[in-house]
Amino acid sequence: MRITVEIEDAKIAAIQKWTKERKKSPALVFALDEYLVFKRRQALVDKVMAGETDYQTSNQEIETLAHLEP
Repeated sequence: MRITVEIEDAKIAAIQKWTKERKKSPALVFALDEYLVFKRRQALVDKVMAGETDYQTSNQEIETLAHLEP
């Protein structure tokens, strides 16, 4: 899907540097994919911490997961 958005040049440059992509579109797609993975992981950790799953692990393992960065 094609969209038009306004994003600061500095943010685009930072994303391109972080993703090592020369073109803007692939860099943004990569960054969005990584963000979605992070949010899904965080949602799982939140459910586990709230006791809303039957996920079996120790408190120390859960706290380690909560601090993971993508």
